[in-house]
Amino acid sequence: MKLTKRAMMGALVFAPAIVGLNRIAQAVAAKTLKISHQFPGGTADAGDFRDRLCRKFAAAVEAKTQGEIACEVHPASSLVKTVAQFSQMSQGKLDMSLYPLAYGGGEVKELNIALMPCLVTSYEQGLAWRSAEIGRELNATIEKAGVKILTWVWQAGSVASRAGAVVDPKDVKGLKIRGGSREFDLMLKAAGGVISSLPSNEIHNAMQTGRLDAAITSATSLVSFEVEDVTKNLTTGRGKSFWFMLEPLLISKTVFDALTPAQQAALVEVGESLVPFGLASAKADDQAIADIFLKEGARIHDMTSATVENWRGIATETAWREYASRTPDCARLLKLAQEVKA
Repeated sequence: MKLTKRAMMGALVFAPAIVGLNRIAQAVAAKTLKISHQFPGGTADAGDFRDRLCRKFAAAVEAKTQGEIACEVHPASSLVKTVAQFSQMSQGKLDMSLYPLAYGGGEVKELNIALMPCLVTSYEQGLAWRSAEIGRELNATIEKAGVKILTWVWQAGSVASRAGAVVDPKDVKGLKIRGGSREFDLMLKAAGGVISSLPSNEIHNAMQTGRLDAAITSATSLVSFEVEDVTKNLTTGRGKSFWFMLEPLLISKTVFDALTPAQQAALVEVGESLVPFGLASAKADDQAIADIFLKEGARIHDMTSATVENWRGIATETAWREYASRTPDCARLLKLAQEVKA
């Protein structure tokens, strides 16, 4: 059918309105995901790399979905308090979080394996979990609790002390020390430490006021929370470490399952693409912390294979044994994790 000049002019008149309506429909359909974490905020190019990873994820997802999904990053526990973030994701009340997985051990006992002393002793060993049976079983446990891993991030631990150096088990005797998990606390207590439990973002104040003598956490956290001014001795994780924490980027299963298959695929692909960034950044911070603390006058120490083995002897008789006794699933996860060699 041949269009008349009047019909063609009418179509041109209504075309902008149709385009405008399409844009409005797209805007209405767009979904915003809120990402919460406990760490200091920055930009995609500067600051704590865990905050940067969240911002890189947000930008990449928005680009990949052509604006269908936007993400807001809420640092410094400004949206949800630190420990509560896992339960909030489980209930579908929080969309996403970059979260120290062991913090969720109060909700799901099995998650304490994510910060088990002397179980993971290298980045390569930790990341090998992804394709091993331990990774599949851990993913299933997390998803059963209503949460899903998008990006695997492991971090080695460093020990900041306002007292003497903490390298061997004998060094913690009488020290008020923060280990970061129930399992670490069991090992440290057996070595003679006085246990103090608090999130990493409270370490500086506790050390400054004398409530804490030493703390074990990631190099990135020690730098971000500016602990160098209250530290006399630092034991780094740049070589060997008895402390490795799984600190992944997570999403609520309720939220994830409500997305279209294409949107789900986009989030999974972007999340996986950021694993190398997390690894490189964590390793860089392990070295950077030594330089920063040395400049502030702290004495720098490193662990050896022998000192890690000294700690492992205590860990297996305390933390490992207690964890395995909790549930059959805990025992199975511990056994599977031991099959992945350093």
